[in-house]
Amino acid sequence: MSFPNYLKDKRYFVMLYAALMLFVSVILAISIPSRSALSNVVYVNAVCFVIAALYIVIGFYYRKWFLKELTAVIEQGGDSIAAALPLPQNAEQAQYLQLIGKLQREHAEQMQQLVNEKRDHQDFIMSWIHEVKLPIAASRLLISNSGDKSVEYIVDKFEDELGKIDGCVEQALYYSRIDSFSRDYFITEVHLAQMMKDCVKKHAKLFINKHIRFEMEQTGFEVQSDGKWLAFIIDQVTSNSLKYTKEGGKIAVSFEEDSKEKRMLIVDTGIGISAEDIGRVFEKGFTGANGRAQTKSTGMGLYLAKQLALKLGHDLSVQSEEERFTRMIIHFPKIRNYGEWYSSK
Repeated sequence: MSFPNYLKDKRYFVMLYAALMLFVSVILAISIPSRSALSNVVYVNAVCFVIAALYIVIGFYYRKWFLKELTAVIEQGGDSIAAALPLPQNAEQAQYLQLIGKLQREHAEQMQQLVNEKRDHQDFIMSWIHEVKLPIAASRLLISNSGDKSVEYIVDKFEDELGKIDGCVEQALYYSRIDSFSRDYFITEVHLAQMMKDCVKKHAKLFINKHIRFEMEQTGFEVQSDGKWLAFIIDQVTSNSLKYTKEGGKIAVSFEEDSKEKRMLIVDTGIGISAEDIGRVFEKGFTGANGRAQTKSTGMGLYLAKQLALKLGHDLSVQSEEERFTRMIIHFPKIRNYGEWYSSK
């Protein structure tokens, strides 16, 4: 910082000093005999000018030392700028340094969040690639061993593998769009029973092949939600139930309602979830002991279902006993004005 710039910063002090000295000079001139008035005015102005000049010069070098240290820290850069900042010389500098420290902490948190999101994205892509390669490899194996197989059998198996690939692609699509959810939803009255029927039709072949019975209460249960996103949530829950329900098992759907919420319960007679895993089934990338033992999985299905449910103003919870059942519950809180709720989000 140059001395002229410092004087510019001190211009109000200089103006106040000049005004005060003018006032003092006038008072001295009219209150003291004329023979000694001039000498007294000169003497007072000279002494005050020296004191004011010393104040400004000392203040300049004092401030220059602070700015020199601050410039050195800025040029050095790095992640520890806040810790290396010089001590403040006054309350104003303390406020600015506090602001700089806060901004750096927020920046570091945002950078860490971006790093974590990038790592999670890379992990998902890698696991997704491994998962989608399985039906591709199975299709190639089916082609190489199709010599003694009927056309109907080959077509049927190809449909199975294409269905798996389609499921992987759909999951990746919703994962990529989860951050832009706020620009792609439309709340309407949704008939849950009909939505569940459509989901069962989509997975009908797997129901039949595994001889899994399906039961559902026939009710006119309707909720306010986005049909497309809710259909994906129900599909992920149902797909997960089918994956871990043994042949000859059962999947049952029922509906409940109380003064606070409506609930959709999807219960399967599958292998259940262990006590140590049940608290983590909605975590990103978590597959658990069952996921590792039964099939290679990205561990993203229930995570996406949970996140989308929360964004819709719903919730998703789980109850389970190992080797007995798993009960997935979709909660629909009763909110009178969804528009107000979404604007608050």
